[in-house]
Amino acid sequence: MHLLLADDHNLVRESLKAFIERADGGNTVTAVGTLDEAIAVANQEYVDIALLDLHMPGMAGLDGIGRFRRSHPDVPVLLISGLARAHEVRGALAAGARGFVPKTSSMQTLVCAVRKILAGELVPPASDDLSPAEDCRRERPIDFTRREHDVLGQLLLGKANKVIARHLDLQEVTVKLHLRSIFRKLGVQSRTQALLAAVTLGFAQTGTTHMEENRR
Repeated sequence: MHLLLADDHNLVRESLKAFIERADGGNTVTAVGTLDEAIAVANQEYVDIALLDLHMPGMAGLDGIGRFRRSHPDVPVLLISGLARAHEVRGALAAGARGFVPKTSSMQTLVCAVRKILAGELVPPASDDLSPAEDCRRERPIDFTRREHDVLGQLLLGKANKVIARHLDLQEVTVKLHLRSIFRKLGVQSRTQALLAAVTLGFAQTGTTHMEENRR
């Protein structure tokens, strides 16, 4: 199976690519960062399914789905996004997407959605995954400690626990304890889910400066 994955955040893109390729032996994932690049790949290579990020460059909201579908009507589209707002889900499916998966879903959920779409099914998000019209999480920032901010910042850079410990002058077991607390506060169970949740909440886009402001 050849999957096309388009997401403008490099670490998210590579994490998703690695998991999908591991999940089903023999899968190939071509990963790009913009809609234009996704269309170019589909112009040159056979693609079984396209996973498109709703908010990457070139998408112009839901218009990007129609643009991709007009170029490649035979390639099913699975939309991925940080949030699953009901009106965006409805719009995406109306525009021709075959499914919609929030980035905060488990990787197994994403792979399962791909399989269902390739089997001809329509895959909207579960009702529990739908977000309110306004992103209330931005109004109620997560209360990370200073050290948790430091560890999360290193996690967003793709650093392993040993490297984080060395960089922050901590014991590796201490890093693991901080990660456990970060996972709990983000409501996730793995490093990959924590990464996706942090990107969704804006930590990766605003980087260290945003984290420094939150510490004050």
